[in-house]
Parts: sequence; C-alpha cells; structure tokens
Amino acid sequence: MDPNQPPPDLGEVILIDKPLTWTSFDVTKKLKFAGKFKKIGHAGTLDPLATGLLILCTGKMTKQIDQYQAQEKEYSGTLVLGKTTPSVDLETEFDAEFPIEHITNEVIENALNTLRGNILQIPPIYSAIQVNGKRLYELARKGIKDADIVIKSREVEIKKFEVDATNFPELSFSIICSKGTYIRSLVRDFGTACGSGAYMSSLRRERIGEFNVKNALTIEQFIETRKV
Repeated sequence: MDPNQPPPDLGEVILIDKPLTWTSFDVTKKLKFAGKFKKIGHAGTLDPLATGLLILCTGKMTKQIDQYQAQEKEYSGTLVLGKTTPSVDLETEFDAEFPIEHITNEVIENALNTLRGNILQIPPIYSAIQVNGKRLYELARKGIKDADIVIKSREVEIKKFEVDATNFPELSFSIICSKGTYIRSLVRDFGTACGSGAYMSSLRRERIGEFNVKNALTIEQFIETRKV
C-alpha cells in the first residue's frame, strides 16, 4: 500500500435510537457531518413520528444495506380504536369516527387472526412508494385520496401480532414482521376487521434481525464518541 495514500474506508455499522419527529434522512445528514463520513446510508426508513432502531452504514459497509433491510423487524407501539386519520397516525387530523361498543376480546382476537401469517397488504397513501413517478405522500398532500389511485398490494409475513386492551380503546401492540411491512396498514386493517376504525398513536422499532435498539446510541451519544 502506498504510504502517501489514505487508508481505504472499510466503513462501519452504526446503531442509532432515532428520536421523535426526526426523519431518517435528518439522522443520516447529522451523522455524516459529525463523523465526517464521505459515504453513509440507512437501512430501513422510519417515519418521523416513529422512534427506535435505525441502522446506518458507512464506507464499504453501505454495500450491506440491502442485506440488513431484508431481515425481519420487531415493533412495539399503541393504536386507538374508534377514529381514523388519512395518514393512519397523528401526522394528519381525524377524519372519521366509528363505533367501538361492539368490540369484545373475541372480536379483537378474530381480527388479529386475519392479519397473521402471509397476507396481502396495501401500503398507506402516506408512504414513499412511487406511482407514475410520484411519491404517494406527495399525491396525498395534494388532496388525492386512496380511491383515486391504484396502489398495488404486496405480500408480507406477519410472524407475531399481539395486543393488550387493558386501556381500551387504546391498545398496545407487539409485531414481528417481514421486510416491506407497513405497520400503519396493519393498524388500519385491524380497525376495519374489528368493524370500526383505528389510528396509530405511537411506534417504536425494537429490532432488525440480530440488531437491537438496546444496543443503539442516541444521536448525542454518537457525537460524543467522535469528539477528540
């Protein structure tokens, strides 16, 4: 190796606990500046209103991003029955109310059973999927509704979907799923399967494959590790 040449950027894998309201791009940009990385990318986008594990790869490790994105994911969070929003979370205002008096434990379990295993799922309109060259969320923010757009369904695997209805109509949930699963779509479809509506009030990604948020750093902690 030429001693006058800089060493190759072998790269690293960084686990970050993404804070609320930050986009995945915000985190990537912040770490690129703090770590003086020439090349950095993230594996698996998290919505701004979600927190939890975000995997970032630098240098040559960016070649592993697709591999990490393909691994199963685990989430926890809360959903609320009886109301809906266009985005299925609190990014948008409530647009409808539905009855909840008929929802029993049996209704809840039957709804969960329809959403476990290999299922077909339609992504939410507030997502980054492209239709005719436009991001769905761009179309949604222009006032275009789900019924006006053909959104293709996709097959995903839901290995675990459990809820705790102790604070009904708010339910805490735990989900283990395959790549490409939209948790907001699961929440939307769960509400429909209960004969009502639902929106997601919080979401946290706990795990991607063998990477756990328990081993992740906050952005502030990462910046501290880079100080000389």
